[in-house]
Amino acid sequence: MGKVRLKLSPPWITYVNKVEALFGADPDIKVVYDNDNVELKLYVDNAEKASAINYLLPPAKQIGNVMLKVTVIPANDESAELGKITVKQLFDYAFDRNPVYAFTKEVSGFFSNVLVYVVFKNRVVQFFNDNLDDIHGLISTLYQDIAEEIFEDAGLGGVFYNTDIEEKVGMPLGEWP
Repeated sequence: MGKVRLKLSPPWITYVNKVEALFGADPDIKVVYDNDNVELKLYVDNAEKASAINYLLPPAKQIGNVMLKVTVIPANDESAELGKITVKQLFDYAFDRNPVYAFTKEVSGFFSNVLVYVVFKNRVVQFFNDNLDDIHGLISTLYQDIAEEIFEDAGLGGVFYNTDIEEKVGMPLGEWP
């Protein structure tokens, strides 16, 4: 009989795994977790992308009794001032060239505020997390669920995270949105 593992990943490691799942495949980003200093570092080769991600992620995340520091480090310590940009542009900068990202769409005219739909690729995301509910110890989720959680502190109202449709599925009557 095999060994039974009862140790669970701490919640800050789950957070780190989610950030890694969302940004780890981006060719411009290297995600590194420093366990000794409880710090998550994102090394970003593009200054505009680094500034956008820095806006979206909190500088620190209190998870239980642990404070996880989150640091976005642009290449050559070059920072970019994004100036006055739309929320759509913020996500377009943050996810430029990221293979998990599909598109962002602004919708106005229905309500008093502009609605922004951030759409991710139609894929199941899996990462190891000592999940006892899963035979492989994995968490299986969608990019939209990860984005909703890790960007919750950005304070962006009217932003909705979505999963793209399959190619064979269309919009109802081609009307929405």
